Amino acid sequence: MKKVIALAVMAAGCMQMSVARCEDTKPDSAGFVFTDVKLVKTTPVKDQNKSGTCWCFSGLSFFEDEILRKTGKEMDLSEMYVVRHCYDDKADKYVRMYGALNFAQGGSGLDVPYVWENYGIVPEEVYRGLNYGEDKHSHYEMADLLTGYVKTIVRKPNKRISTAWRKGFNGVLDAYLGEEPATFTYEGKEYTPKSFAASLPINLDDYIAVTSWTHHPFYKPFVLEVSDNWLGGQYYNVPMEEMLAIVNNAVDNGYSVNWAADVSEGGFKWKEGYANMPKGKTEADMDGTELARWVKLSDKDREKEKYKSNGPVEEMVVTQQMRQDMFDRQETTDDHGMVIVGKAVDQNGNRYFKVKNSWDTNQIYDGYFYVSEPYFLAKTIDIYVNKEAVPKDILKKLGMKK
Repeated sequence: MKKVIALAVMAAGCMQMSVARCEDTKPDSAGFVFTDVKLVKTTPVKDQNKSGTCWCFSGLSFFEDEILRKTGKEMDLSEMYVVRHCYDDKADKYVRMYGALNFAQGGSGLDVPYVWENYGIVPEEVYRGLNYGEDKHSHYEMADLLTGYVKTIVRKPNKRISTAWRKGFNGVLDAYLGEEPATFTYEGKEYTPKSFAASLPINLDDYIAVTSWTHHPFYKPFVLEVSDNWLGGQYYNVPMEEMLAIVNNAVDNGYSVNWAADVSEGGFKWKEGYANMPKGKTEADMDGTELARWVKLSDKDREKEKYKSNGPVEEMVVTQQMRQDMFDRQETTDDHGMVIVGKAVDQNGNRYFKVKNSWDTNQIYDGYFYVSEPYFLAKTIDIYVNKEAVPKDILKKLGMKK
């Protein structure tokens, strides 16, 4: 019966929209057969390469998808323009707080709308941020220089902070990423970064950040306690089932979702193209031969064994309390920003989200992978989405209207 239902879902999904496509019916190298049942129009996969700027790649990809959804036009916006301004403002805040702030390459999904609102945006062709002899982003040297720089400033070797430090800091940014363009020409028209942002069909008031934790009241905003939230950005808190409902409703109606999550789990298999939360066998489930082998394994090998699979496996039933416990114990960490652009099922009918990453296309699904619903429920840090994509009853609980 389950197989019949799964096949029916697959068939219905393939007929839903022209943008949806059925995958091959042969299992992939990990034993999965994924079938896309709903896809959102999205811009091409990019490559952050050796830079800790996933938050910017995912954030701008999300806005590019919004522009594509509204206008049908595919745009490529500059990640490094956003990165540059965040570094500058983060350095200022770091010094003003005597170094009591996380100064690193990472950021949050709210950093992109912050720069968009305060400084504007530019196309990729105007500001590539590759002024240091590399063809792809590699920020190790620059990041170490900038971190060492601000740490020196807060030590105050001259007993007080000089009046030149910001100029020196921006000199490093200019050298590596390039000077910020005051004006530029795009498609025959001259813009400033702010006038270009104003020309795009993005109203930042249309978007909200959502999360789900029990150490704050539901349906109220709060400052999410992760180190990369240097802006102190606020997130609306909802039960995890409603966070899942928001994403399902968004994708069903053609909206992508900016997604921040923990990708350090053993069930996160990037090269194999999936992420899941296996329940794992208990000793009670094993026969004599399996049990004899199991008891001889080290704890590390037992953990590896849990995540071995040759296709779909039984997954954990994630509860709100389980999710919270993993966050409180820092087993769930703020690792990576990506974009949810579709829904899919495996050969057993299990549900997944299709996710666009920013780790290039040299991977089994050309830069995309599939995330099971249990993984999403357990390991999501937050989402950022157009309010139009949020179910009306949830918006009402948040005190909002579409």
